[in-house]
Amino acid sequence: MKRITSVLLVVLTLVMLASAMTVGSSASSAYQTYTYSISGSALYSPDAYSANKSVDYIAMGLDKNLNNPGDMVTDEQNNVYIADTGNNRIIVLDRYYNVKFYIDSFINTQGNNDSLAAPQGVFVTEEAIWVCDTDKNRIVRFDREGNFELILDAPESQLFESDDVYKPVAMAIDQYGRIYVVSSTTYQGIIVMDSEGAFVGFIGAQAVTISAWEIIWRRFQTDEQKKLSMSYISTEFNNITINDEGFIYVTTSSIAESSVSSAIKGKSKSGTYMPVKLLNPAGNEIMRRNGFWPPAGEVDYTNSKMATYSGPSTITDVAVGPEKTWTIIDSKRNKLYTYDFNGNLLFAFGDKGTMLGSISNIEAVTYQDDTMLVLDRGSNCIVVYERTEYGDLLIEAIAAENSLDYDYAIRCWESVLQRNSNFDAAYVGIGNAHYRSGEYKEALASYEIAYETAGWSDSYKEVRKEAMSTWFIPILVLIIAAIVLVIKFFGWAAKVNKRVATDGKARKTFGQELLYGFYVIFHPFDGFYDLKHEHRGSVRASIVFVVLTVVAFFYQSVGQGYVLNPTGSYSTIFAQAISVLIPLFLFVVANWCLTTLFEGEGSFKDIFIAASYSLLPLIMLNIPATLFSNWVTTTEASIITMIGTLAFIWTFILLFFGTMVTHDYSMFKNLITIIGTVVAMACIVFIVLLFSMLLSKLVSLVTNIVTELQYRA
Repeated sequence: MKRITSVLLVVLTLVMLASAMTVGSSASSAYQTYTYSISGSALYSPDAYSANKSVDYIAMGLDKNLNNPGDMVTDEQNNVYIADTGNNRIIVLDRYYNVKFYIDSFINTQGNNDSLAAPQGVFVTEEAIWVCDTDKNRIVRFDREGNFELILDAPESQLFESDDVYKPVAMAIDQYGRIYVVSSTTYQGIIVMDSEGAFVGFIGAQAVTISAWEIIWRRFQTDEQKKLSMSYISTEFNNITINDEGFIYVTTSSIAESSVSSAIKGKSKSGTYMPVKLLNPAGNEIMRRNGFWPPAGEVDYTNSKMATYSGPSTITDVAVGPEKTWTIIDSKRNKLYTYDFNGNLLFAFGDKGTMLGSISNIEAVTYQDDTMLVLDRGSNCIVVYERTEYGDLLIEAIAAENSLDYDYAIRCWESVLQRNSNFDAAYVGIGNAHYRSGEYKEALASYEIAYETAGWSDSYKEVRKEAMSTWFIPILVLIIAAIVLVIKFFGWAAKVNKRVATDGKARKTFGQELLYGFYVIFHPFDGFYDLKHEHRGSVRASIVFVVLTVVAFFYQSVGQGYVLNPTGSYSTIFAQAISVLIPLFLFVVANWCLTTLFEGEGSFKDIFIAASYSLLPLIMLNIPATLFSNWVTTTEASIITMIGTLAFIWTFILLFFGTMVTHDYSMFKNLITIIGTVVAMACIVFIVLLFSMLLSKLVSLVTNIVTELQYRA
């Protein structure tokens, strides 16, 4: 009995230990770290930062709790500065988060008692502490010990509107003493002042979207109405920071979400409608957006597994990290997104909650060496995140790239991939290192894994240049021979078509019917007339052209070069057949139905033949374009796209004139008929869908009745 009791106690102890380990492991991760793939799907990764502790006002040694804190920065000694907005003070903590002093009142230059009023921003230089004294519409400077030095009142300039209110909420100062101020009520851009507070100008004004109707309507508005049209003016920024090189990161949450969403989905390289920008001192937007997705926070915000909130991120702060990395915060989702200088997303993490590492209401982010500090306004505390081994490897790899140590960078990125095989940016980093070392073929392989077309193109240019130096003469001879053969073929086809037109034979051979297509595409009026009246074409030749069109599109799907199809996606020949046959069939049926009512002279057969012969440009241009797409770079890919567009335009022109000649219509009547044909095609699709739905409902009803009868029986 004692032995059984001992065994049960051991089992119970093991179960309790396992439960404790399970609880502990789940509690250690209050959020999921992830990146995004080229397709926009989330890729989970190890944590780059792990929550270490939460520091509240008691741990700081303050006399009262924080009240609606608005900003947080650190200095070169890792002291922490918090704009305690609701308590009208600036709190200064040492590197261990113990209070050193706070600034709330001072004696101003007139010798009078003065105090801060709802300061929302703070910035620290080697010599001074600068405070955005928001509710008193000024900036106040203190020395590093908290002693008052001077006040910068609202700048004076004719560029300000007469009813403007100066509300500084954030600021930054570059190495030359230039002061950059974000005013929450100033829409002209960032205010720039010299070191003495004299107004210099505005930089970085936001772009706005105005419809054509709004532009016309504003021409008839009075000056007073235009002044009230605030939706037409530039939107304001909400935060700012500056890096060691004097480049300025600014954020805004005032751009229309629809504009931001369109820019993200379109993978825009422009900063026009982006919520975070990088400006040079002249105000020019210089941010590199070379990642899979533009740096704007959340990408797949429609995925319920990843996003509880709809719409793009609301970006309210930005901080510069080690090795030119930078981090933005999404106050809508309480998340942080960290990018490298090229705009690659390194990691994203964070979530709303009460566990350690979760954030109830994120307000600000800053770096303290290898530590990331997050100001949680909801919990009135600082959340301290320590960089993990995985995070150290990321920074080490980026540092190796920045120091041009490419061999070591490759080893670092390979170590990253050992811990996170889903991290496509690591393959890009390896490709960059190979490229800069002159190992272009190795770079191609790495870029292809990550679907990185820009780097792939640069490497391929070098590989192609090397190949051309060896094979230039044979390739040139091959190109000239191909051109000569094409010219000879068209000349031969023209002679055959001319001979057939005068030989007087009523019946044409199959080959002659096919060759006549090359006359039709260059002489549509005579060609389509003879196609119908002289029986130069046939249904069998038309079927060949349709089949070849399907083959051409299928080859385009499977044979496109890497630049145009980096993911290697393709469709089946059955899908391509459906995509060609259904539109062709709908057009022929709709046009035949419509022209029968409007005195059209073409039969169903005539329309089908004319439409099928019109497809020849798609065959002629798409096949060689797809072939040559395997030898182009990103800058040359537009040529392939242009050829494809030209093929469709050519086909549509032939289709238009083909129906006009077939039915003996005037230009205007044919145009109306073509528009009616498109409408009729839509109606046919609607009727077919409606009929299929009714049929499925009927089948379901009959099935249910049969099932019920069987059950009753």
